Amino acid sequence: MRQIFLDTETTGLYPAQGHRIIEIAAVEMINRRPTKNHFHVYLNPQREIDPAAQEVHGITLDFLQDKPLFESIAQDLINFVNNAELIIHNAPFDVGFLNSELDRIGLQPVTTFCDKITDTLKMAKDSRPGQRNNLDALCRHFGVNNAMRTLHGALLDAELLAEVYMAMTRGQESLMMDLVQMQPTFSQQASSTKARILKVMNASDEELAEHAEYIKSLGKAGAIAW
Repeated sequence: MRQIFLDTETTGLYPAQGHRIIEIAAVEMINRRPTKNHFHVYLNPQREIDPAAQEVHGITLDFLQDKPLFESIAQDLINFVNNAELIIHNAPFDVGFLNSELDRIGLQPVTTFCDKITDTLKMAKDSRPGQRNNLDALCRHFGVNNAMRTLHGALLDAELLAEVYMAMTRGQESLMMDLVQMQPTFSQQASSTKARILKVMNASDEELAEHAEYIKSLGKAGAIAW
């Protein structure tokens, strides 16, 4: 099972208003184990960054001036997420921006390339209704160390999300493991059945004598051909 934890930073909130992605990070996990394989890139948005957005992530337009355009890294991103489950916190936001960038260069939506998309914000709201479920709140709740997160950053946030997701789903995994351990294996069942079949109870001397007399009586009646 290949899972990709993905996060983006942007110039603003709404791709329909022309806002662009300025950072993408994707962290790979296979069979619930981090592989240390990741995709991370900063992008030149070719437009201004909203002051409110810059306060959140701290990325400046000057820093992005020499960074690549989305179109130059699009295929690499597609190759990285191909056939994997994408796990994103507040997935509609990031997916909306990714689809806008892909559409801008004539490519299909991200759902065309990945296996499925899981929204951890929805998962958190379902399990913790009425509580704060942003990434910082979930880190505190599950004991994930986020001391380095003074500003939002796509790579750090994707790594933190992977740890939060593991904590969120660990109970389900343990339950499944317990159920498997409680059920005897086929070989255990066969061994148990075999033990019951091979159990021998010896007849007493009295029962043996009665059986011999019964066989003798059958022979006298002509029921058995000796």
